[in-house]
Amino acid sequence: MSEKQLIPGLQATREAIQSGTIKISEIWIKEGRKDHRIEEIQQLAKIGSIPVSFKKSIQLDHLLPDVAHQGIIAFAQSFDYVDLNQIIRTSLNALNQALIVVADHITDEGNLGALIRAAAFFKADGLVLPKNRSARVTERVLKRSAGSSVHLPVTRVVNLGRTLDVLSKKGFWIIGATGESPESIYRFDWKRDLVLVLGSEDKGLSRAVRERCHQLVSIPAAGHVDSLNISIASGVILSEITRQRRLG
Repeated sequence: MSEKQLIPGLQATREAIQSGTIKISEIWIKEGRKDHRIEEIQQLAKIGSIPVSFKKSIQLDHLLPDVAHQGIIAFAQSFDYVDLNQIIRTSLNALNQALIVVADHITDEGNLGALIRAAAFFKADGLVLPKNRSARVTERVLKRSAGSSVHLPVTRVVNLGRTLDVLSKKGFWIIGATGESPESIYRFDWKRDLVLVLGSEDKGLSRAVRERCHQLVSIPAAGHVDSLNISIASGVILSEITRQRRLG
């Protein structure tokens, strides 16, 4: 990745400033853009001694030509991926409450951004991405996640299969989501240290990942549509995990 990361959008910029974990060197705002959200960001930038510049719309479009930046871009340090062991240590602090999400070669940036947002919303301990044949955290992903990436540790690994072997040896249950499984997410007992593996929309779980799963689960359909977008599916499953754990 480059030394600088561009963070587009109002929510993503605000979250990045407020997190205090990302060093922001400058913020660009489109000339004439004035509303309470822009004013809030300007105030936060002033408190954090972050320079703010007003630029023509064409200048922002030139930086991010295919991203809906909403008239604001923050210049930050490159995205900081964490070490897998850091996620493992953090997640195992709460007995039978560990939750790590694994994205099995999800290449669509929009889906990855939405998955990050869902995982952060339901307080997952971290997200694992493969280094090859997978989307990474880019400007589009940051925009789609609406700044949620600052609340979710993300790691990249060379081999998902070996990574799942490591997690299994650490005591995690490896649970894969796949549409053809007869085991409903509503019958499965989620009150354990677990890894939730989600596959791409077009290919699903890869064979190497599927073979390492202790259990495969599915979301039972009630209508005529036989599958869900990965971002929606992740939200449904993570919601059920949270519901069961709160019930004790």
